[in-house]
Amino acid sequence: MAASYPLFVKRDLDGFFGLFVDNLVQLLLIPLLCGVLCGMTGDDAKYIYSYMIPGAAVSILVGNLFYAWQAHRLAARTGKSDVCALPYGINTPSLLVYIAFVMAPVYQTTKDPRAAWQMGLYACLGSGLIEFFGAGIAGWIRKKTPRAALLSTLAGISIGFISMTFALQIFHYPLVGMLPLAVLLIALFARWPFPLGLPGGLVALLLGTLCGWLLPASLSGVNLSVSSVQEAWQARGWHLPIFCGQELMAVFQLPPREWLGYLSVIVPMGLFNVIGSLQNIESAEASGDEFGTASSLAANGVGTISAALFGSCFPTTIYIGHPGWKALGARAGYSTLNGVVITAICLTGTLPLMGAIIPVQAGMAIVFWVGIIITAQAFQATPSQHAPAVAIGLFPAIAAWGATVVEGAFRVSGGKTLSETLNAFPSEQANGFLIHGLIAVERGSIFTCMIIAAISVFLIDRKFYSAGIWALVAAGLTALGLMHAFQVSGNDINYLFNIDLLMGRGELPEGVYSYRAFNIALGYLLSAGAFFACGWVNARHPREIVEGH
Repeated sequence: MAASYPLFVKRDLDGFFGLFVDNLVQLLLIPLLCGVLCGMTGDDAKYIYSYMIPGAAVSILVGNLFYAWQAHRLAARTGKSDVCALPYGINTPSLLVYIAFVMAPVYQTTKDPRAAWQMGLYACLGSGLIEFFGAGIAGWIRKKTPRAALLSTLAGISIGFISMTFALQIFHYPLVGMLPLAVLLIALFARWPFPLGLPGGLVALLLGTLCGWLLPASLSGVNLSVSSVQEAWQARGWHLPIFCGQELMAVFQLPPREWLGYLSVIVPMGLFNVIGSLQNIESAEASGDEFGTASSLAANGVGTISAALFGSCFPTTIYIGHPGWKALGARAGYSTLNGVVITAICLTGTLPLMGAIIPVQAGMAIVFWVGIIITAQAFQATPSQHAPAVAIGLFPAIAAWGATVVEGAFRVSGGKTLSETLNAFPSEQANGFLIHGLIAVERGSIFTCMIIAAISVFLIDRKFYSAGIWALVAAGLTALGLMHAFQVSGNDINYLFNIDLLMGRGELPEGVYSYRAFNIALGYLLSAGAFFACGWVNARHPREIVEGH
């Protein structure tokens, strides 16, 4: 260890507050979203506080300690005293996507919180394995997949399931949510410095909390009380991590069609984590800190795998923003401190206490901001000529959000179910939108976003053969049922994995509306043919094609 590189410096506190607030908001979101969408309330809240939160602590501690150690190693090797550890924590998009697209659908179908939790473990493990083994092929993946395709997909998810969701929450609780949003915009748009160098996120959270406590519940819509704080304090206690290998194995004992379909969510999100982490490592290198790519990505994967094995459903990742933390003067101590403090909160059962003191509505602006940045980055970090490709990739994710709204509307309508409506009239419309088409675009939307954006990039660049190959991939995924195919039972929208049909297990219960999307697969094949034909002509008469454009 370099003598000039201490374990902790004063400016590590600045970095710690920023990273801690980010992780804390996400931890507070877990009980809120899992309670509302996965039925984990009352006695079933044990899946959150006895399994998920301690499991998240394991992953956060493992990763933060590794990246702090890695910073010390780099300082010792280079003699630099300003090395800043890579920021690390729970992956916000993965948290929201896995709850919305994996856990919630399972709960809606089974009404079993445990089944939803187990499927979340499976999703987290799959993501971790992709992250770990992707460490060796991350460069190849990045080379073959246009940046616009990856960022457009993430931006689409951000619009529908991060920014839109929390924008509605902010304006539903304006007296607690709007002031923190204003503070964040001042801090991050106007780059306004706050007293004592406090991070804008921390100031926003404190002011939102203050509004929640000072304003009457009838105005704020937030119920905070001293008695709730006292109850949470009395309920604290040790929640040590529990190994959940058997719970994971229970998923693989289910019929394959019940878990294979979720690969259309898991695989793209795992790839996003790999590529995103790789880009963040490159960002750190541009700031002067050259960390090993393979070891950094592998450690990220180990953190996510450990989360799944000890009960958490949520992958971890290397965060964006290393240059910002380095500019604050943070070194390695902020990473160590974040890991230790977050672990202490999770294992001592004091997260409910934090939730009783800090209204989650006060932190919604932070998550809303994350969605804004992800969406803006999709356009800013890609060549300007690829902007149309980014735009076209947004639509499947927006359709996914719309399908979620439609499904929810049918659930609360108290009338005819979604499956009855589609069985009676598949071309039924809602405010001018085809319900069938909305769901068909929504199923596997993460794959669809990435593929159509990639096709668009290659067409813009006149790489017709590459566009054709991506269209063939889309046809294959659609034929398998990972894209576009679906079944609706009552108001439950589920994947329809076509391998069941090929294996002679294609019968569905009476009343279920099903769509196998083979005609869409054929459409992709026809599109591939068109792209290959253009490529063949372009290879022989390129000048005529260019001049005639």
